[in-house]
Amino acid sequence: MSSVEVLRDHARAIFEEALKAVDPFEAVLRHVRIEKDRLRVGGHVYDLAALRNVYVVGAGKAGAAMSAALETPLGDRLKSGIVNVKYDHTAPTRCVRLIEAGHPVPDEQGVAGAKAIVDLLKGCDASDLIFCVLSGGGSALLPLPVPGVGLSDKQTLTCLLLECGATINEINTLRKHVSLVKGGQLARLAYPATLVTLILSDVIDDPLDIIASGPTVPDPSTFANCLRILEKYGLSGRLPGAIENHLIAGSRGHAMETPKSGDAVFEKVCNVVIASNLQALEAAQHGATRRGYRTLILSSAIDGETREIARIYAAMAKEIRRSGHPLPPPVCIVSGGETTVTIRGKGKGGRNQEFALASAMGIDGLDNVVVFSAGTDGTDGPTDAAGAVADGMTIARAATLGYEAEKHLTDNNAYPFFAALGDLIVTGPTGTNVMDLRLLMVG
Repeated sequence: MSSVEVLRDHARAIFEEALKAVDPFEAVLRHVRIEKDRLRVGGHVYDLAALRNVYVVGAGKAGAAMSAALETPLGDRLKSGIVNVKYDHTAPTRCVRLIEAGHPVPDEQGVAGAKAIVDLLKGCDASDLIFCVLSGGGSALLPLPVPGVGLSDKQTLTCLLLECGATINEINTLRKHVSLVKGGQLARLAYPATLVTLILSDVIDDPLDIIASGPTVPDPSTFANCLRILEKYGLSGRLPGAIENHLIAGSRGHAMETPKSGDAVFEKVCNVVIASNLQALEAAQHGATRRGYRTLILSSAIDGETREIARIYAAMAKEIRRSGHPLPPPVCIVSGGETTVTIRGKGKGGRNQEFALASAMGIDGLDNVVVFSAGTDGTDGPTDAAGAVADGMTIARAATLGYEAEKHLTDNNAYPFFAALGDLIVTGPTGTNVMDLRLLMVG
């Protein structure tokens, strides 16, 4: 086996270990414990004997595993539940009903599930306990538009936001203000029941108001923020009229704002982050160290345009080769976060595949250098791949097959490029979602 093949194998094994560290089933069991009639969630304690019913609601790609995990300690205390999950992201559950729905573009199944959750919450009172499980994808998977806004309007909004390069914070700010459940409004519906939210973070710095659009936390954003985002990306006049009219009406005080800090609806709410990107990076670091690499966690908060970040990685690879800085080989540089792709072409791919392609162009010709980039949920853009892997010979290998890297990058068409090389990372649904993981390996 060549040195590059060893680097590639190590990268894949390190990625698998990182996934295990953020397994949602195990994360729930680490944070939720029952001792007799005492329920402990993080540092909070609840008297189960004083509660009438326990329910589970929520949404996200990891919702199935999180629901199944809750059924273990709760047992017969759990009366029922409804959780929206992405198609094919299911798991066996005993009494929590999983509703498969569309992601990243919401669909009718998601609306039906959201309505069922609202109906369940309306039947709860102060003697009930509600667990809410939230993970990446929760925003798209829990669509319930405000009156006057249709599902097709929200679908158009989602597509425009994804294409223009808006950040997840900006996307979710708009989502919250055309929804009946996002931005703290699920807590409003659940009040006065006790509400415990378990969160698998897929957002940089773990901001609770942004993850899954913060349905159970105070929302600091406003309708005015929404209008500024539209102006920033030149979306005014391009949105469905119903949405733009609603946002304008809200900015003038003619539509109800999302609940803010200090609102009574949050008095009995507990929000707990049970897994995050940093945990995955730390596991990757341990895995690389055990395999003999000098390791460095660069950051769990990398964002920005994918191609620009890729150029930085290529520059780091060259610096390590040339001077041994920031560490001499063998080296594994680990990072996470979530970059963005401004779509200008008509090709097929995702941010991790585009990162690998742009990196491949930057490290072209370098010996014993591998770049690995993948989404921890097993999905990268609208493809069946989690990402891709590249090395110093990727560009030359592709050229012999008639694939021109620059052309594929310009057309946002990384998927067929790496498919031809057999270098796509295909995991299938992983059951978790804590953003992306990138590895720069220098042997």
